[in-house]
This record gives sequence, structure tokens and C-alpha cells, in this order.
Amino acid sequence: MLAYRDGDAAAFEVLYGRWRRRLYRYLTQQCGQAGVCDELFQDIWLRVVNARAQYEPTAPFQAWLFRIAHNRLMDHWRTTRRTPVEALTEADDEDADRLATLPAPDDCRPEQQAERKALAGHLVAAVRALPDAQREAFLLAEDGGLSLEEIARITEVGRETVKSRLRYAMGKLRQELAKWR
Repeated sequence: MLAYRDGDAAAFEVLYGRWRRRLYRYLTQQCGQAGVCDELFQDIWLRVVNARAQYEPTAPFQAWLFRIAHNRLMDHWRTTRRTPVEALTEADDEDADRLATLPAPDDCRPEQQAERKALAGHLVAAVRALPDAQREAFLLAEDGGLSLEEIARITEVGRETVKSRLRYAMGKLRQELAKWR
């Protein structure tokens, strides 16, 4: 981001390539509507572009990026008077497909591929079923690669609260995956 701030346009392509999938996945898991996600995604990257001259590395880039995304999501929920749970009424098979197509061993048989896809669908549904605060903490940790402290700053709660949310989220996900098996 420092190189981009200093005028290197190719540096933006590197940032975008590195973070676009994770950011989009975070947005889809938070709001679940493709059109809204696309709009938010574009708006977040536009904010990154517009803020490049003022960027100061007070935190890692991903913390800054996901802070922008969190704030944009909160603005979206306020203006639409909707909550994340209301927006997640339809499951998005695209997330399950994306998880199921992660690199598999070369000797993966068709029945194993089908099982991977089913497991991925179950995992996506389990993440979406988490309470909002737990889902956000989980996604910021997993998709954003953020530390407890960074998540706490973004969500404006204490570190121990984030730690608790992650612990509960992981416990619920383990329970759901155990049911599936």
C-alpha cells in the first residue's frame, strides 16, 4: 500500500489480487446477496483508492482494509434498516462450490469429490447459522487473517470478547460438523 500511495499503480494490482477473494468472501458471508455484495465490494475498493494519499501504516494493510469493509457493512445495515440475519435468507451455493474446488489430492475419486462438496455446503451453512457477532469475528480471523487485537479494534469490543466469540463460534462449527459426519 505504501508503494501504491507513492504512485506505483502496479502495486494496487498486487493488493487487489491478494485480497479480493478474501474480502468478497467476507462480504458474501455477512450479507449473502450477490448484488449488494458486488456494490459493497466496489465501494470498499473505491475507498481504498480514494484514501491512498492519506494512508499511514498504523496497522497491517488487511486490518485497515477489513476495517473499511466492517464500517461499510455497518453503514449498509443502518441505511437499509436490516440486520445481517435478515439478509442471509438464501444460501449461496457459490460459496460451497468454491470450498469444494480447493485443491484435492490427485487420486481423489468422484465419490470423494461429491463428499467434499457436501461437506463444504454444510460448512457454509454452519458459518451462516452463527450469531452475527460470532460470524463476523470468525470471518475476520479466517478470511482477513487478523489477530484478536485487530478484530477488537475493528469491531470496537475488547480482546477477551473477541476471544470468547471465536471460541463459541469454533465450538458451534465443531458441533455442526460432528453432526454431519
